[in-house]
Amino acid sequence: MGYVGIPAAALFADVEGFSVTGVQRRSERSGWKIDWLNQGKNPIGGDEPGLEELLQRVNKKGTFRVVDDYSVVKEADAVLIDVQTPTDEDHVPRYESLKEVSQIISGHIKRGALVVIESTVAPGTTEHMVRPILEKGSGMKAGKDFFLAFSYERVMVGRLLKNITDLPRIVGGIDEVSTKKAIELYKHIVKAQLHPTDSLTAEVSKVVENTYRDVNIAFANEVAVACESLGVDVYRVRELVNTLPNDPSNPSTNPVRNMHFPGAGVGGHCLPKDPWLFKYGLDTYGKFKFEPKIIVNSRHINDWMPVHIVDMLEETLAKAGKKLKGAKIAILGVAFLENSDDTRNSPSKIFYDELEKRGAKPILHDHLVRDFERPFTNDLERTVEGSDAIILAVKHSIYADLDFAGLKKIVRTPILMDGRNFYRREDIEKAGFTYRGIGKPA
Repeated sequence: MGYVGIPAAALFADVEGFSVTGVQRRSERSGWKIDWLNQGKNPIGGDEPGLEELLQRVNKKGTFRVVDDYSVVKEADAVLIDVQTPTDEDHVPRYESLKEVSQIISGHIKRGALVVIESTVAPGTTEHMVRPILEKGSGMKAGKDFFLAFSYERVMVGRLLKNITDLPRIVGGIDEVSTKKAIELYKHIVKAQLHPTDSLTAEVSKVVENTYRDVNIAFANEVAVACESLGVDVYRVRELVNTLPNDPSNPSTNPVRNMHFPGAGVGGHCLPKDPWLFKYGLDTYGKFKFEPKIIVNSRHINDWMPVHIVDMLEETLAKAGKKLKGAKIAILGVAFLENSDDTRNSPSKIFYDELEKRGAKPILHDHLVRDFERPFTNDLERTVEGSDAIILAVKHSIYADLDFAGLKKIVRTPILMDGRNFYRREDIEKAGFTYRGIGKPA
């Protein structure tokens, strides 16, 4: 019952004739969601259009409930697996949750049921890991006694429902019958086109989809640092590059460009790990050895961007006659995305650790986040007061109208590091602050 499971469950529960049960561990960190969802309350913070109303509706209809008992699987005609599949420090998938859930499901699944993995996995996982677990535990054969498919989510925090219902869906079964059954299921909630394929192709498509974006962001970040060195504004360069028009009449010569935005690091559940899942699947199940250099180097560039900002900050402090060691640094934003409470793989963790490593005293602020791996506060004044620099890490809307002229009176050193091109340099400098930004001349 997370960012994927909750909206999917609620959408299916709103379909006439459907009854949906969500399974959630009653853990110290997430167990509270069981009671909230059973009261029709939305546990996902930030702005999620339509989700709260949908949860209230299916709660009143009595078509959606949440339990901590896995035995409900024995009643299910379809089982969706929506667990986290992170990677560890060595970029190896941590499949503990996926393996555990697959093992539990195998002991309860009924004959003829459909199992769909929605969690992002390394290519080959459905066939080579999940299928054997389900078959061994159930004593049944996939594709004959029960059916198995991989159909990935394309959710984005802030538009969970819209992305599930309005974006095309890729559905890949282990055989044609499994694919067909999964297509029939998703027809009930997906308005866009459903694309049938096999499970391996679907798995590759998912990780490539996010890897493509990660590589493009890395390109923009690399160009941004080059522009800093050359003394030009990367955002003006991006604007000019993207003036090339879209002419689809001849795809091979279409001049269109879509240079992405640079920024202070890449976060979220998908982009920081999916390139590694792609590589892991390639290393594990590929027919020959191949090292994807662009993909790996792009990942390193995006992870390095918060470190680059700290480098810029240290240089800026030095010009003001200050040292980074011992300096109080206010970091605005803990979530990885604006107006969200989602902290998965947040670059703010890298900011915090890098500043601490150099002897600074970082303090994090976020008004939406419930918990994080590093200490933070929701008291903005306490965060900024007496600081030697402010780092804008996340474009939360509450930061848009900050009174920098007023803040200058309570900070110790008026320096702003704009990691998201959120402010106009002229406004910040007029308020008496030194302004530094990604891809901007010093």
